[in-house]
Amino acid sequence: MEDILARASKVAEEAEVFMVSSEEMPVEFEANRLKQIQSKQSNTVALRIIKDGKLGYATTTGTNDIEELIDNAVATAQFGTAAHFTLPSLTTYPEVEVFDPAVEAVTLEQMTELGQKLIDTVRAHTPEIICEAGVTRTTATLTIINSRGGRASYRESVFSLGVEGQLIHGTDMLFVGEHQISCHPLLEPEAITGEVLRQLELAKERASAPTRTLPVIFTPMGMASAFGRPLMAAFSGKTVLEGASPIGEKLGQKVFDSKLSLRDDPTVPYCPGSGPCDDEAVPSEGTPLITEGTVSNFLYDLQTAALANTRSTGNGHRSPGGLPTPTPSVFLISAGDTSFDDMVADIKEGLVVEQLMGATQGNVLGGDFSGNVLLGFKVEKGKIVGRVKDTMVSGNIYQILDQIAAVGSDVKWIGGFLNTPSIYCPAVSVASK
Repeated sequence: MEDILARASKVAEEAEVFMVSSEEMPVEFEANRLKQIQSKQSNTVALRIIKDGKLGYATTTGTNDIEELIDNAVATAQFGTAAHFTLPSLTTYPEVEVFDPAVEAVTLEQMTELGQKLIDTVRAHTPEIICEAGVTRTTATLTIINSRGGRASYRESVFSLGVEGQLIHGTDMLFVGEHQISCHPLLEPEAITGEVLRQLELAKERASAPTRTLPVIFTPMGMASAFGRPLMAAFSGKTVLEGASPIGEKLGQKVFDSKLSLRDDPTVPYCPGSGPCDDEAVPSEGTPLITEGTVSNFLYDLQTAALANTRSTGNGHRSPGGLPTPTPSVFLISAGDTSFDDMVADIKEGLVVEQLMGATQGNVLGGDFSGNVLLGFKVEKGKIVGRVKDTMVSGNIYQILDQIAAVGSDVKWIGGFLNTPSIYCPAVSVASK
């Protein structure tokens, strides 16, 4: 990396080298039995330069031909966008623990036993169910150096564990499932299987939903599938700069219900979305986005922050081989003080939505969502009475989240990047066959 940076600095005003080395070990189960065990190792080196005021970029999976990597970055700079930022100099970073050596110590035998136990427990409850399961451990090292002296490096561990089940009776298909992900090893599958068995119990009876506006409780997974992507897009500094965010001009204004507060915080320890810095070596920090319903901030990387005449919030993240873009790290929706059971008890007729399918195929930037209820339940007179099928919910998140009946006390991690409670919305459009 030092050699690449030294050579690139001779042909460009500024240069940055970003490297990720990772080792992944997935154990996969399909149709109730072990499918495959893999070992994947990868190494990606990305070079970003500023030459003649423009951005150049190139990537490689090795360091055998440094000159080719530099030449490719120089070639792309001819057609690159104007760089409005300078790379960060050497600084200090918050201590954010995201590596647990115990993850590396988990054996393949343990992982295989965990996956099989997930399936065996679910099938002991419902023998005819067809299950898929996955157990994966990953370790990675991220290093960033640049020509202004900026330097950051840290190790990360990730362990994921989950099971999904499909139950088919004629034309009726039921999908259940639960997943967990952490920087720690997850060696106790009871929380996962317990949730799946709860779903199976609630789904034993069938119920029908009317076609009209109904109160709906979105569980944490329902929140993620309905509102996750629209909110992420709305608070992206890039979307705001492009004029595509519905809240881009509403900084400091009340847009949501005062019960709703949201922040992005990559300093949460042992969370897969956390880290001491972003992928541009900017220190991590917590950023309030919604404060009691008021739009507080947007998320920026170096380029979008410069264009917006502000500073980076430390949200410059990149996919393998891609340029940094402002992306949430860890979304935290503040818990309320209402239990899930109390929310259900308040509903005379309505729904509990566990998961939507296809909800983000609408106008995501405008906040619209419309999705089939992959897993959801009918509520009558304060009790869950059965599972609904052939049912769709739709609406606009800015209208729905502006009128919240209650925010749950039942916060839960979804996918290692979203921590959210259930949210009780009094008026959501429901359509059913």
